[in-house]
Order: sequence, then structure tokens, then C-alpha cells
Amino acid sequence: MFGFTQGCLPMPRWDDLNAFFEKSGAKIVFGLNALNGRVPLQGGAMGGNWDTTNAASFIRYTAGKGYKIYGWELGNELSGTGVGTKVGVAQYVKDAIALKTTVDTIYRGSPEKPLVLAPGGFFDARWYGEFIAKTKPDMLNVVTHHIYNLGAGVDRDTQLMDRILNPKTLDGMAGPFRDLQGLLKAAGTSAVAWVGESGGAYNSGHHLVTDAFVFSFWFLDQLGMSAKFDTKSYCRQSFIGGNYGLLNTTTFQPNPDYYR
Repeated sequence: MFGFTQGCLPMPRWDDLNAFFEKSGAKIVFGLNALNGRVPLQGGAMGGNWDTTNAASFIRYTAGKGYKIYGWELGNELSGTGVGTKVGVAQYVKDAIALKTTVDTIYRGSPEKPLVLAPGGFFDARWYGEFIAKTKPDMLNVVTHHIYNLGAGVDRDTQLMDRILNPKTLDGMAGPFRDLQGLLKAAGTSAVAWVGESGGAYNSGHHLVTDAFVFSFWFLDQLGMSAKFDTKSYCRQSFIGGNYGLLNTTTFQPNPDYYR
């Protein structure tokens, strides 16, 4: 997917990162590759069971080192119509349960067990409804969804600013927040809702818009809406990187959104 299929995280690098995590006090949620072991299907979908071998080895190494991981998340933007490709909901349910079983086995007897999160995609009411119903009551701790409701970052800056300052555009996200919370309550699951990733404008945002003061209006609205609909965590894209980073990597000074 997107040229990173052969990417690799060496364990010495992972050790270094965990040393940084410990010093910073950050709570780490790690996203796992949910396409491992799958085969292409017609219509752009991927099928077959998720191969847990690599993920289980990585989680086992992490637990053995005593590294504190707040949660393990399965996949990235594969729900509904997906981004680039997709996985059917029945299959994703099986794979999420496989991750839960893996985490429970590896952390058995541990006083602190990481959360299990999924699917980390864009909200599709039918797909999410079935996913939540079939993972209840406790196969998942967190149901995650992503938000990029301002469109593409490559759009003209005036177009993006108009959307940021348009109450109708901002209020348009109330539906997914409300509907997801309704699905969770109706299912009787113990899982809670998180925004697992959100940067407003996809494709890395837009310089002098999504890293400027005007973007604060969008972010504040998002935080308020999340609170109103009982979203337990909001993970902002990104701390560094792209044009929506909270930190200026040249000066190391926070961008305006950092203070929200």
C-alpha cells in the first residue's frame, strides 16, 4: 500500500523509540498492518484471514522488554469503501478478535493490559454497525474513526479557510459523531469511541492554513463536538509532519493549534 509494503521497523530502532516514549511520558498506541497475509479480490477489496504472525512476534518482543504500550490498533482506513483498498466487515470482525486473543495471551497475568482498538477508518454506518454488533460485549476496548472533513489540502487556501469558518461545514460532522455513539449504546458493548486520527484536510494539509491560527477554529469545534458526543479521546494528526503538525520542526516552536 502506497509504496511501503516492504517497510521494516528494526528492533534497535524500536528500542530507541521506547526510550524516548518513556522520557516524554507519552501514551503510545501502535497501528498494526491489517493487510498482512491477505489476497486481492475483485472490486479492489482484500480477502483472506489476517496473518497474525508478525504482529504477535512484535507484541511479544515489546511485552518481554517491559515497554508500556497503551493500545494496539488493527489497520488503517480499510472500513466501508476504504482508502486504496478495503476489507469486508465480517472478515474484519474475525481479525479484530484474533488481535484481542493475541493480546490477551501475551499479556496474561500482566497488571497492565493494553487496549485493543479498531478499525481506524472513515465512518460508514452500516459497516460500523455490524462491526460493533459482532465484537460486543468485550472483544474491543475502543472503536476508532478518522476525520478529514475539510477536503484535500491541495485545494486553494481561500477554499479551505471558507470551509473552516463555515458553521454548516463544521456542523456536518455531528452526524457521524452522533451515529457512532448511537450504535455503541444500542449494541450494549463496553467499547468506547475515539477519533483515532484527524487532520482536517487530507494529503498533509495546506501551509499557512492548517498550521496557522485560522485552523484553531476547526480544531476547537472538533474538540467540543467530541465532548458533546462522549468521544473519549481525540488523536490529532500530527505532532510533527505535514502541514498540520502541532510543532514547527525548523524552530521547534508550537504552531497555534498546539495550545488548544
